[in-house]
Amino acid sequence: MPTYEFRCRECGSTFDVQRPMSASSDPADCPDGHTDTVKLLTMAGLGGSAGAAAAPQGGGGGCCGGGCCG
Repeated sequence: MPTYEFRCRECGSTFDVQRPMSASSDPADCPDGHTDTVKLLTMAGLGGSAGAAAAPQGGGGGCCGGGCCG
């Protein structure tokens, strides 16, 4: 089951909620009882292998990909 990260706007705490994808946009109450929360965009589980940092691919720089500009 996916885990979604939320932040409480009232107390500033961050917390995780496990729920099915069909409920991904449902609101979540803060563990301290506050209701003004926002779901955070996380990059966990998007590509790469677990525990290993992916090496950058391509030139990776500016408008030309790093090939012709310094």
